Formats: sequence, structure tokens, C-alpha cells
Amino acid sequence: MDTELFPVVCRHASNSNGRDFVVGDLHGCVDALRYLLREIAFDPTRDRLFSVGDLIDRGSQSEDALALLDKPWFYAVLGNHEEALCAVVEGTMRRNWWYGIGGAWADALSEEQLILYAKRLRELPLVRVVGAGAARFNILHAEFFGSDAELDSADFTDHVRQQMLWGRELALGNSDPGRQAGLSITYCGHTPMRDMGRIGSQVFVDTGAFALTGKLTITEALTPRVWSVSVDTAQAEGAAQIALP
Repeated sequence: MDTELFPVVCRHASNSNGRDFVVGDLHGCVDALRYLLREIAFDPTRDRLFSVGDLIDRGSQSEDALALLDKPWFYAVLGNHEEALCAVVEGTMRRNWWYGIGGAWADALSEEQLILYAKRLRELPLVRVVGAGAARFNILHAEFFGSDAELDSADFTDHVRQQMLWGRELALGNSDPGRQAGLSITYCGHTPMRDMGRIGSQVFVDTGAFALTGKLTITEALTPRVWSVSVDTAQAEGAAQIALP
């Protein structure tokens, strides 16, 4: 499967007509997303929702999460869990290893369906860049060390690509945030936090939606506005009956 057919870095103009939001790792928790979209009065004709990746695994609604890729207002980057699904299809990862990190939902899928999902996921970029200058922000899954110019180049070594999908050095305090000099605000996920927070240039939006004590978080880009909800609360409030835009 050729991964070079689609751009590694996708660029988007600033949203002059509506609002831009960023959502943390969904991990199949679509009911929580339904609830939050209602809370923020999301307008699909004007607003956009950017995802930091990891749509699938661990939660109970992975296929519903993958269906979001067909929504015209939804923009995701590749996460390590999507990478794992693709690697299984491509024969570079053992299925049991993926199942061990939450991929067992796929056991009910036909091989043909899994191949179709992998083909769609290989279209996702590693990075989305929105706007320019002071209004610029970036979206990627795990972490990046470098400047905007280095990010824009899309010339990533295998090691850097691995960090962008799987890295936790910054989140765990094992790397100097100074290595991100010249990097605009960059929204990411991958490492669950108790609450959304910033380290260096990166804003960590994953608050563990799939976990018993976790929640899904959405933030309005480049503002302090944040909304969070647990899956249990969302479902108790009837989220399953809320239609997605």
C-alpha cells in the first residue's frame, strides 16, 4: 500500500466564517462526542473539528468513529492506533499485538472491510497546519521537536515519524521543550492527561475518554475555552439519541 499518494502535511486556511475546535483521542467514544458537539452548539456549515488521531480501539464505537472521516466538517490526523490497523493489513504488525492495545473489536470484521478501512486511513496526513502567522496552529498525534519550517518541510526521517505517532518524551518530562523553538501552538494527544494542558509548544488534549475515570475533551483553537464529558455522563444524558451533524 503506497503511503506517498497523499500529503504528509495538509494545510488549511484560517476559518473566517466560523470556529475551529480540536478534540482529543476519541478511542471509539462517539457518544461523548455527540454530547460535546451539542454543548458547543457546533454548526457544521461554519465550524470545523480537528482530531489529534486515535479514533479507534478501546472504546465501544470504533466503526462509528471511522465514519466521521466522511463528514465534511471533520479533519483528522493519523494516530498510532490507526497506524497499527494499517500495519496489520500490510503484514508488518501481528494482529494479536494490535488486539493487545485495543484492536480486538476488529475480530468481527471481514478481511475485506479491514482492508477498506486501512486504505481510507492511509489517506490521513501526519500533520494539519491551520492558518498563518500569529493565527497559525498545528495538529499532530504525539510530539514533534523542531520549528514550523521543519514541520512544513514534511521531510521526516523514520525516527521523527515514529516520534510523531508514538513519542512521549515531552509529556513525561524527558525532553527539553526548548527543542520546539519556532513551533506554533501544536495540539496533540496520545498521552492521556488528567486535564488539558500545555508543555512547550504542545497542548495535550487527550484526557482518556475510554478510561473509567477519563473524559473526552474539546477545545476551541487558540482560545481558553474547553469542554469535557465522561462517556457515562454523556450516555446518561441521552447522547446516543443525539444525531451527529
